[in-house]
Amino acid sequence: MSSPANFNGKRPVIDPSDTAMLLIDHQSGLFQTVGDMPMPELRQRAAALAKMATLSKLPVITTASVPQGPNGPLIPEIHENAPHAKYVARKGEINAWDNPEFVAAVEATGKKTLIIAGTITSVCMAFPSISAVADGYKVFAVVDASGTYSKMAQEITLARVVQAGVVPMDTAAVASELQRTWHRDDAQQWAEVYTKIFPAYQLLIESYMKAQSVQKDGEVLDSAR
Repeated sequence: MSSPANFNGKRPVIDPSDTAMLLIDHQSGLFQTVGDMPMPELRQRAAALAKMATLSKLPVITTASVPQGPNGPLIPEIHENAPHAKYVARKGEINAWDNPEFVAAVEATGKKTLIIAGTITSVCMAFPSISAVADGYKVFAVVDASGTYSKMAQEITLARVVQAGVVPMDTAAVASELQRTWHRDDAQQWAEVYTKIFPAYQLLIESYMKAQSVQKDGEVLDSAR
């Protein structure tokens, strides 16, 4: 039987004021091993998470697993979309939470809620997520911005992290919880984020803009009569 996440009686939703984002091992070499989702989509979602963090003013901590080796460097989109992100170099630890500097960087944010995504899902996302829960953090794991070898590996990992108290989410749900409302000055930037998560959203925006244009043109014609 799975163990529910411990939220101490509070609503199990993301509070941006108490949240940091950890983007772990989104590396070009590791991306080539992903088999549970198309790699370009995974790459777009990871970049979208970084952009959300910037829009929501969330601290971001990144790290890579032996980037000088076959795992490859972090994809550049992460720090391009979150230029304020802090990178922590590891000394070979597979579980980022086993690196004291990484944990210290998380503690330094003062946040007790973590949004975590990592490639590979079953290792780079799962291990630190489980470890953080054990250390008293509330953890939301972004499954479709992680990526692993197979659909079977993804399903096994989901079962494991849920039993440990981690809350699994998808990228669009994270965006919606952070955004909260369309009645905000940066609404257009959030709309652009959704086009990166699922490109078909661009069609929705285009149809809306066209409808607005047609309505405006009609109003102009009516006033000229």
